[in-house]
Amino acid sequence: MARDLPIGNGNLLVNFDHLYRVRDVYYPHVGAHNHTLGHIQHFGVWADGEFAWIDDDGWHRDLRYTEDSLVTDVRLRHERLGLELVCNDVVDFHAPVCFRKVRVKDTTGRDRDVRVFYHVDLSINGSPVGDTANYDPQTTSIVLYKDESYFLVNAAAGDRHGIDHWAIGHKKIGGAEGTWRDAEDGELGRNAISQGSIDATVGFNLAVPASGQAEFISWIACGHSYNDVRALNERILEKTPDAMIKRTEAYWRLWCRKEPIDTTPLPEPIRDMFYRSQLILRTQIDNGGAIIAANDSDIAQFGGDHYSYCWMRDGALVAHGLILTGQSELSRGFFRYAERCIEDEGYFLHKYTPAGSLASSWHPWTINGEPVLPIQQDETSLVLWALRRHFEVFRDVEFIKPLYSRLIAHPAEWMLEYRDANGLPRPSWDLWEERRGVNTFTVATTIGALDAAADFASDFGEIERARRFRAGAEQMRSALRRHAWNPEEKRFARTLIVEQDGTYRLDMTPDSANFATWAFAGFKPTDPDIKAEMAALRGLLRVDTEVGGYARYKLDYYHQIESEDIDRVPGNPWVICTLWQAWYQIESARTTDELADALPDLEWAVDKAEISGVLAEQYHPYTGEPISVSPLTWSHSTFVVVCMRYLQRHAELSA
Repeated sequence: MARDLPIGNGNLLVNFDHLYRVRDVYYPHVGAHNHTLGHIQHFGVWADGEFAWIDDDGWHRDLRYTEDSLVTDVRLRHERLGLELVCNDVVDFHAPVCFRKVRVKDTTGRDRDVRVFYHVDLSINGSPVGDTANYDPQTTSIVLYKDESYFLVNAAAGDRHGIDHWAIGHKKIGGAEGTWRDAEDGELGRNAISQGSIDATVGFNLAVPASGQAEFISWIACGHSYNDVRALNERILEKTPDAMIKRTEAYWRLWCRKEPIDTTPLPEPIRDMFYRSQLILRTQIDNGGAIIAANDSDIAQFGGDHYSYCWMRDGALVAHGLILTGQSELSRGFFRYAERCIEDEGYFLHKYTPAGSLASSWHPWTINGEPVLPIQQDETSLVLWALRRHFEVFRDVEFIKPLYSRLIAHPAEWMLEYRDANGLPRPSWDLWEERRGVNTFTVATTIGALDAAADFASDFGEIERARRFRAGAEQMRSALRRHAWNPEEKRFARTLIVEQDGTYRLDMTPDSANFATWAFAGFKPTDPDIKAEMAALRGLLRVDTEVGGYARYKLDYYHQIESEDIDRVPGNPWVICTLWQAWYQIESARTTDELADALPDLEWAVDKAEISGVLAEQYHPYTGEPISVSPLTWSHSTFVVVCMRYLQRHAELSA
């Protein structure tokens, strides 16, 4: 289920689903811990004896953000209750606190007694065992805690502060649904404390005048101790919660517009999505440097795992978008994180936790009893490639200096060693993490990495090392064309499968990942072989339904939707694959008219996004519904990269 409204500051991330229910609360890292385990946090309204939870069919919902910010702008209307609600949710740009401002308006023309209820169903640190919730008279709030994780729930309306109703009790034990059911009569029991598998519900009273409105602001403050959350609560009351909301809204507008980028060549919907994508991808970046793939916990229902990890490939390609938009501190943070994670041998393993530890993996360390490296080599290559892009833009020599040996020279030396007799990389797992071989995408990214390493070595005066890196890249480039190009089909193979005698067998499955031949390997977009490859992919991977878009590869089985016509529906349309086609149109354009051929694929992505601007990983080929995780950080960063390249190429071609 899509997470329509992520809000965060790099330490605290809160996700809402399409019904405006909080589903994920990550703290103190983006991606860890998820203190809700994806469980629904109910939100309901009682008015003059009538009650409705937010998932009630009677609500009309409009879920979006205020312009150029990470402040939500949610409009709710319920005819039976006779109420309209406007809600603004925001995680403070600096402090670990999430605010919700609620304005309640009467639509019946009479004075109203309204009570708003929030359900807090935490499984602190990822487990419901050993939690405690208690009413704290010092702060007139509910405090929930375990170990080093504390959460304080409070509210204020004008000069009045503190919660009006509360209930604390057990959940999912002995048939207990939780305290949220107690709110449906407009009253809560006010018990003082409970421990174990517990939850809490809090309520706030509002006197709403006839045809008028009333408002209050609630918050959940996070910390590592009771003193932390009490001090933060005092700071909120001193500064006022409304002022903290306004300062955060101003901060995000400054953040996304800080660079003087002329976006006028882009149509307005694409331009708006360009800024929205930057903000959404920022919510998925931990302040410790990890760029998390996605934080949609619903995916865990399918395989018992999630996307809340840093894949170095995704991270490097997201960093590329940050570099192009001038977010140098975030790209530096990622490369410092990468330097901490890289193995001493000079490569990255599968994926890493937000704190930098090795994460779960399905890549085996042995195959048929023989030891193998459980790696996707493109992950190592792309970090080096992206680091060069960073340096070319920011020229921050002092930043590069401590990274040179561990993140540039040593990995490049390993890449030269980890080659076969033809000069190609030895087998590793492909970028889709599904098959092992000599993958065209991997070869292309490794060429880009060796070229980058050669440039760095030359800059640092290591001329002999630079020569070896450059020669390795040239040999690999020649070997890629010689061994992976199929002249009969006029396409590159997806994978070279190494036979027992050392020869290659070509896997000719059409694969969008072969865009890497021009994006990273140094082949010109106008090269006849590249033009033939991209034309073939455009014809073979187009989803020929009303939904449109482009598939990853033919017969893609991941979240596969059954189709009797594989030629029309080779797989589900992916955002990144569709945007790679737009990117190619941009790089190969010779006039501004040809450049405009990229706009329909960008418009496709805008059309598929939720009203809030959130992009999923892939979409249903017949209904257009989002599939798999949402938002996917890689989807948004690719949109940003393609928009930036459009603007840069437009300036070049116009000149």
